[in-house]
Amino acid sequence: MIFAVSMTFIDQTIVSIAVPEIQHELGLTSTGVQWAVNAYLLTLAAFFAFGGRLADSVGHSKMVVTGVIVFALASFLCGLTPKGSAAEAWIVAFRAVQGVGGAIMFPAALAIVVQGFALAERGRALALFFGVAGGLTAIGPVLGGFLTDWTWRAIFWVNLPVAVIALVLTRMAKPVTATRPAPIDYRGLVLIAFGIGLSVFGFQQSQIWGWSNPAIWICIAAGVLLLAVYVNVERRTASPLIKMSIFSVRPFAVQNLILFISMLVFIPVFFFSSEYAQISLGDSSSGAGVFLLYFFIGFVIASQIGGRMFDVAGAKRPVVLGCILAVIGFYLWASDVTSLSFGSQEWDIILAGAGMGFMLTPANTDAVNRASRLSYGEATGITQTVRNYAASLGLAVLGTILVTRLRTELTGSLTAQGMPHDQAVSTASRLSQIQAQASSSTAAIPQFFRTDFAEATQTVLYTMSGIMAAAAVVAFVGLRYGKQTEIVEESDVEGGYNRRPDDSVR
Repeated sequence: MIFAVSMTFIDQTIVSIAVPEIQHELGLTSTGVQWAVNAYLLTLAAFFAFGGRLADSVGHSKMVVTGVIVFALASFLCGLTPKGSAAEAWIVAFRAVQGVGGAIMFPAALAIVVQGFALAERGRALALFFGVAGGLTAIGPVLGGFLTDWTWRAIFWVNLPVAVIALVLTRMAKPVTATRPAPIDYRGLVLIAFGIGLSVFGFQQSQIWGWSNPAIWICIAAGVLLLAVYVNVERRTASPLIKMSIFSVRPFAVQNLILFISMLVFIPVFFFSSEYAQISLGDSSSGAGVFLLYFFIGFVIASQIGGRMFDVAGAKRPVVLGCILAVIGFYLWASDVTSLSFGSQEWDIILAGAGMGFMLTPANTDAVNRASRLSYGEATGITQTVRNYAASLGLAVLGTILVTRLRTELTGSLTAQGMPHDQAVSTASRLSQIQAQASSSTAAIPQFFRTDFAEATQTVLYTMSGIMAAAAVVAFVGLRYGKQTEIVEESDVEGGYNRRPDDSVR
């Protein structure tokens, strides 16, 4: 299962390393290259709930195998993206198909792991699961950097041998899990897919169309309205895609809120820090991969400690501690990012990664633990929907903040060089839209652009620190001390969820 899900983790980060090369070779627009990243996250978010329910109904092993095959084929086709007018539509479409494959595979794989361990051992088990997967992901940016120096297409083709290994190991392991056959709520699937897609599309396009464009607000409002309709429909559906009653379980609801807030930061940080490394520091693609590796060093080590803390004393302590460490790490990182010196940022990056590692695994494990053994796929689908929707939203909103600050800084720099103000504004607007075109010729980037991009990145990192502060407050106020001591099975409680008067806490 680690090999299976490692592909989904790798593709959340490896593409951000190759973004400049992909855009340069294929001639993608700024919007197109962002959607080459975001389409994957969007379909993951849109189809995770469907994948979780499908796994619980049809069988977890079957869905792992199906998801791995779909993911591998889509990866192969992404690597075959032709040059020319069809390039943008091609790569975005098959990145979206990758997301569908990941959404089918991931909830099933995690449900297999969860069912394989007793409640008291799950913190350590899932810390190992996410830690090893995170370690493989850490290899992704480094490997992606070297592969991109050869050809960016290899970053997609590298998934093929990983998929073969995953299929062989799944066949050898022969996992047996409990299932709960039920009809699939396709009406709910359509509503949640379009609701997520429209709302995030609105935020994403705000950088291009501008906030004054009414189409932005129409998309966002329509998406939110569809999600509200979805919630209302699910409450009245006999076999819903998501049983809304699970959100009445306090720890599950609070942990999903924490996951939502923290994932506004976790995936976007790879995209923005990769661009920073290549644009402001002048690193190559492989150098940017090493830059991200420091984040994962902190993440992998801290996730193991956090998982053990969870088994001993429950989720609150590691989640709160992790959020606080992340606040400090991102703040210090932001303070040092304008120095344009990697050496001054190393420990900041490690600390930020450690904070995220401490809190993400316990929060995710605690949420999934609240379901019965017949609903682990569904619960995983919910948490991953929340996580990936937030990641897409964070990428869009933080991208808007980055571009806005970059335009301001560029306007000031160009004006200082003697350019008329109106011309400086229009030139800054144009330059801010092609910031991702830092290909291998990073030496050609003027020094003032490097500095201005670092200033814009600093604003993003300060914002990330503030976001994690909000997560810390929610965790401190919303979570309770103590660990969960039992799982109530589906036959014991209406709705199939672990619901007790004391919110399933000892």
